[in-house]
Amino acid sequence: MTENEIIKQVRRIEIRARGLSQQMFSGEYHSAFKGRGMAFSEVREYQYGDDVRNIDWNVTARLNHPYVKVFEEERELTVMLLVDVSGSHRFGTTDQYKSELIAEIAATLAFSAIHNNDKVGVVMFSDRIEKFIPPQKGSSHILRIIRELIGFRPAGNGTDIAEALRYFTNVTKKRSTAFLLSDMYDDNYENALKIAAGKHDLVVLHIDDIRERQLPRMGLVAFEDLESGQTRWVDTSSEKVRQNYETYYRTYNERCANLMQKYGIDYATISTGQDFVKPLIGLFKRRGV
Repeated sequence: MTENEIIKQVRRIEIRARGLSQQMFSGEYHSAFKGRGMAFSEVREYQYGDDVRNIDWNVTARLNHPYVKVFEEERELTVMLLVDVSGSHRFGTTDQYKSELIAEIAATLAFSAIHNNDKVGVVMFSDRIEKFIPPQKGSSHILRIIRELIGFRPAGNGTDIAEALRYFTNVTKKRSTAFLLSDMYDDNYENALKIAAGKHDLVVLHIDDIRERQLPRMGLVAFEDLESGQTRWVDTSSEKVRQNYETYYRTYNERCANLMQKYGIDYATISTGQDFVKPLIGLFKRRGV
């Protein structure tokens, strides 16, 4: 992709993401992600019905009258985007690759976050940590993130979700909200997932393509694994082959969904060619209940 093509794509994603975050996501985002907790605001005189546990005994003793501490919600969040840039994301059979869909979703989440005065950071990973962008605020920072998501060329092709989660928990000390955007083509991440979900508010967005769910009938076809580079010939005209593939894919997805449920992780599947607005708003609304 040339420099001009990258600039055009950044601009296109920026316009769409800004519009969505302003018109549709800001309110839902705010109610779904409420902040880390309560922060001290002020001291005022005790009123009937106040919680006695909030009495400020030092001020009360000094003024010889009961005073209580007042707290307000600590609104500012740190939002981390854990973005899978492995080889399997260079795949798509509709009008976009999985990597392009991830860039649009990540940009929309990022703009929604900065509208709420939140910091946004990124961990890009394959079978290794490819790039870390520390959390910051501001539109220029978000544009940098979009540019990296579009133009970055990873060194690795494989997928190591556990390594990404471990890195995230190590570099992010305070509790934060994290979105993991991946096609989840990995098997050995449960322990890291459990630890990350225990320390942070973790949301998993499973990105797939409709042709990954069901093999089309096209006869004898050579399939290339974009992560390993291996090629395998498959007889897609065989009904048994197609059924076995569908069963495998369905079972794999069910296991993934069950794992998220086990650790209380919000989870949604979004496909290329699909408008991601509806599943994202649905996820936000479920969280805001």
